[in-house]
Amino acid sequence: MLEPVGSLLWRSLRVYQVYGANTDVGKTVFTTILCKAANRIWRHGETSFLKPISTGPQDEADDRHIQTFAPGVNHETLVQYELAASPHIAALRSNKPIPSDETLLAKIHRAASHRAARGPGWLFVETAGGVHSPGPSGTTQADLYMPLRLPVVLIGDAKLGGISQTISAFESLKIRGYDVEAVLLFRDQLYKNHLYLADYFRGQHNIPVRSMSEPPKRDENPRTDQESMSQYYDATSRDNTASEILERLDRRHHERIARLESMSREAVNKIWYPFTQQKHLSPDRITVIDSARGDHFQTLAPPPPPPPRQASSPQHPPLLQPSFDGSASWWTQGLGHGNPSLALAAAYAAGRYGHVMFAEAVHEPALALAEALLRGARSGRLARAFFSDNGSTGAEVALKMGLRAARVRYGWAAGERIGVLGLRGGYHGDTIGAMDCAEPGTFNEKVEWYEGKGFWFDYPTVRCAGGRWAVCVPDELKGQLGDGRDHASLSDVFDVEGRERRGEGTEYERYIVNRLERLQAEGQKFGSLIVEPVVLGAGGMVLVDPLFQRTLVNVVRRSPHLFGSTVANEPVHESDWTGLPIIFDEVFTGIFRLGRFTASSFLGVDPDISVHAKLLTGGLVPLCATLASESIFRAFESDDKSDALLHGHSYTAHAVGCQVALQSLREMKRMDEGGDWGWAKRGWQGASSSGQRRDEMKSVVCSDGIADEASLVWSVWSPEFVEWISRQTALVDGVWALGSVLAIEMKSPDGGGYKSNAARDLQAALLRGDGTESSRRWNVHSRVLGNVLYTMASQKTTEDGVKRIEGLLKKAFAESAHVV
Repeated sequence: MLEPVGSLLWRSLRVYQVYGANTDVGKTVFTTILCKAANRIWRHGETSFLKPISTGPQDEADDRHIQTFAPGVNHETLVQYELAASPHIAALRSNKPIPSDETLLAKIHRAASHRAARGPGWLFVETAGGVHSPGPSGTTQADLYMPLRLPVVLIGDAKLGGISQTISAFESLKIRGYDVEAVLLFRDQLYKNHLYLADYFRGQHNIPVRSMSEPPKRDENPRTDQESMSQYYDATSRDNTASEILERLDRRHHERIARLESMSREAVNKIWYPFTQQKHLSPDRITVIDSARGDHFQTLAPPPPPPPRQASSPQHPPLLQPSFDGSASWWTQGLGHGNPSLALAAAYAAGRYGHVMFAEAVHEPALALAEALLRGARSGRLARAFFSDNGSTGAEVALKMGLRAARVRYGWAAGERIGVLGLRGGYHGDTIGAMDCAEPGTFNEKVEWYEGKGFWFDYPTVRCAGGRWAVCVPDELKGQLGDGRDHASLSDVFDVEGRERRGEGTEYERYIVNRLERLQAEGQKFGSLIVEPVVLGAGGMVLVDPLFQRTLVNVVRRSPHLFGSTVANEPVHESDWTGLPIIFDEVFTGIFRLGRFTASSFLGVDPDISVHAKLLTGGLVPLCATLASESIFRAFESDDKSDALLHGHSYTAHAVGCQVALQSLREMKRMDEGGDWGWAKRGWQGASSSGQRRDEMKSVVCSDGIADEASLVWSVWSPEFVEWISRQTALVDGVWALGSVLAIEMKSPDGGGYKSNAARDLQAALLRGDGTESSRRWNVHSRVLGNVLYTMASQKTTEDGVKRIEGLLKKAFAESAHVV
């Protein structure tokens, strides 16, 4: 199992990648000049040349060229194909196994690490062909090499059409997060591309463009040809242009390191962090992130411990290490950091629209996104989409919708105090109105304007403990809800209709009705039921018994007599809301976070209003959509403009966000239908109830093309691993996994809750990380919610990636003597 690859950054080794704007633009010629000049100027260091992929006869390979014309420069080719063709074609026609992208990156990392261990100097990594020439696997080089995030020397095209080629190549690199530090090209007296490009890059990007004379024409006499080329390289490598470029590259290398190493100190003094008591914050506790790709940040690594005295050679680990994004960047990350398709979608919309106002206007990304969301929700109720900027404001929009609909239906005056129904520990955002929907707690009780408005039910929870899936009832409710019960599998817990038929929800219903009747007798008015379906996020990653939530929704819907007069404005259509408007806050749980497009599908009930954000845009830009039924929409119809939904912000339905969200939904839909998560689903099929019908496990593709598992409940975290964690009973109270989320509840001597430190040791062990050698260190950047440590994969995390994290978690537990 390959470990993740970190960026190639060492203090004394300057590593640069040489890209070409096209084939046959002189990449190897310019690389030879730079190598030869560096070897002459930096005599205290060593210069090296690395060619990851080479095609064509071996005696014509680029490293042979370096060997011939830059003697003293170390040279190495990692993969050589005899066929002079694009690497993906050459690889297919060779008899060699085609290396995966991960294998090739690991080889590059290993070669660079060996070079760094020899001391200071230069390493030039030369690509093959153009920026988008495919590698052996078919991935274009611009995407293939992104995890290394090497600064680039771009070789421009001096030929006819070369201006366009060079600018296009630069933009392809820029949109993928590469830093282009210099542009070099030949000086052609006919087209003079170098003059235009010098003005273009200096004026718009502050990047130097330097030109050099072309090499002499090839002589038919090999000896004469070699002599003329040697003279050319001697002259150009001693030219001021070469030394000037090297001096810039050297300066930029040291500036990058100095900035990275100063960022945490500067941040402590200049940034006000969220959810952080900064009185106790020191620079060493701040994670410096240089870049991110896929599931990993590239973070500034802590200084390595001094090597043992008997060490045969000094260790030279890179300054950056890969850190698995264990919180999915506060639950937003779904399609991998630096996803090129999302970046292109953002660039397309930015170029087409920038931002355009949305009041009484429409643009294609917004309309298409509204259609895609309503279609994907597959709801018999939801019919309208309202756009805002994030989950908290989206929840406030939902509240305005629900409260207004209830007030109009029940004829309450505008000034009457109306609360909401919810669940204890539920949390819907940090803006004032959203906070008022949550009971008093750590997040809101010290906020000056907070005034909790509502009633919050206690509820049974689900966790795996001691190898059994259990529905756990709070002690204070055991007299009303029973003692809970064990289930053979997580799928059995989510068989809500079967459990309902067996009468398991009867006690839930009795408890809910009794509580609502008491609230009515007290004269309290409620305008909506708002819940996070299945999982409460900020409240501690709590997996709520889905049967309880289903029962709660159904009781509320059939009990209008408990909330207001039923004389006027009775529902007309089957899809109209009844009782109270039901709001599902799916900001965290929706869009395949738990393995399905909507979390409401687990409950078998549709909301009247639902809120979607975070994974909506795959983790790239902020955007929120609040979906509502037509009956909710009609509550705002009036001849009086002030009766409209007066909510919005300047960037409502911003085109960039909508276009990115569309691309995100398309990609996840493709993954779902294409079986990308089949490896995880198969693992949980075996863990399902033995009595479950096989035909229920098959994929069902509906008319709108959204694939769904009829009854399968699954996670990327393997059932064997979840069970193993559950048996560490000396340390763990319980664990659950669903979709991409894993939550471990640690035993807590301090009583648990948000202020607990019980999960800190496990978090620290993940941060220490792993690595079989110092040059391949990696760790997990995670968050805790009191005594609960959670980690989540992205929707693109591979089976190997999950197993790697599971192994590190097992290692962390194994460090304790309490493991069973």
